[in-house]
Amino acid sequence: MKGTRLDPVTRSIVGLTLGTGLLLEPALAEDWPEWRGRGRAGVWNETGIRESFPAEGLPVAWRAPVRGGYSGPAVAGGRVYVTDFQRTRGMKGRERALALDERSGRLLWAREWEADYAGISYPVGPRATPTVDGDRVFVVGASGLLSCLDARTGEVIWRRDYVKDFGAEIPTWGIAGAPLVDGDRVVIIVGGRPDAKVMALDKATGREVWRALPSDSEPGYAQPVIVEAGGRRQLVIWHPTAVASLDPATGRVHWEVPFRVGMGTTLATPVSRGPHLLVSCFFNGSLLLDVAGTRPRVVWKGKSDSEIDTDGLHAVINTPVIDGDHLYGICSYGQLRCLSLKTGERVWETMEVVREKARWASGFIVRNHDRYFINNDRGELIVARLSPEGYREIGRTPLIEPTSDPGNRRERGAVNWSHPAYANRHVIARNDREVVSLSLAAAP
Repeated sequence: MKGTRLDPVTRSIVGLTLGTGLLLEPALAEDWPEWRGRGRAGVWNETGIRESFPAEGLPVAWRAPVRGGYSGPAVAGGRVYVTDFQRTRGMKGRERALALDERSGRLLWAREWEADYAGISYPVGPRATPTVDGDRVFVVGASGLLSCLDARTGEVIWRRDYVKDFGAEIPTWGIAGAPLVDGDRVVIIVGGRPDAKVMALDKATGREVWRALPSDSEPGYAQPVIVEAGGRRQLVIWHPTAVASLDPATGRVHWEVPFRVGMGTTLATPVSRGPHLLVSCFFNGSLLLDVAGTRPRVVWKGKSDSEIDTDGLHAVINTPVIDGDHLYGICSYGQLRCLSLKTGERVWETMEVVREKARWASGFIVRNHDRYFINNDRGELIVARLSPEGYREIGRTPLIEPTSDPGNRRERGAVNWSHPAYANRHVIARNDREVVSLSLAAAP
């Protein structure tokens, strides 16, 4: 500021501001463009987030009406993308993809198509979170119709039908695999024939690039993920008979580790941290692999095949997290558990997260620096710290009303089984009636 004279008060303010770093370290903001956030890691890196919840609840930025669905919202480029479904006759109806303004919730566009939910259990609506890639958004409905849409206008760029185009049989709980964009390809879980359990399409045209793994079992419901391990990029596909590693560019199988899962219930997303790869399921417990070498090594595997007499962790729709030498996850009847990563032995458990011992009780866990945000299926948002010493709840507040039928008795009569988005200091959640955006920004 050569040539400019500052009065003493101004000099003091500038010195204090620079000294405390207020001008040099702006708060970090980020989008949430796909399932479990960028990289599907379940990690929210934003700063400037409140430390606790106000007694009157979080400030509501906006609410917008939607129809039924389990699919979580995706947030990118100032827009919120979500899918839904409404029956029109019997099990037939119309699925939609919606784009909402991130600041106001105003509907920007809607694209809909016919869908038949015959044979699909829990026929509420789509399961797969939209995937945003630049100027395109990829959505797939419960009956296997994949659409590549213009993110700005909603216009259809290309479309593929899993059943008609690839010979797929829709599994019991519908198509749940969210499209995974990798370079010029989009990876999808299809269950097609022949040998098309997983496929890659050209993301610009929808043309088939490769197909892999025989469809001699259901494709399952776990999301595909890409991990860096063993000196290479690995596309991890967890299906009901094995955990598989593929070359994401060619579909060539690096390895498979057998792990037979009851009723096709591969639901939780595979979790990668360092050399470790973890999968966990309702009936058959957990399996931890060391994938640092050219061939995987089984570190440990749960011994129980019972949903009730569980020795380790039997996750359902929620995905566990690995933190240091321990892992944390919600078990088959709502027990939040801490296990030793080295041995799989249980360190502690608590019912505090869901507060109701019920089959399939669950919550989604997202890490934000040294704490975790957990939305349980009772419609509450929790912030807590997890450590080998135990569960420490910092706060709890209403998030969204549960509206989905869980298929068994619950205290609240319904559940919320949708993963929210954490983006630009807001949490954005949906049920079968509305999408809501709540501010998590710290006070100025």
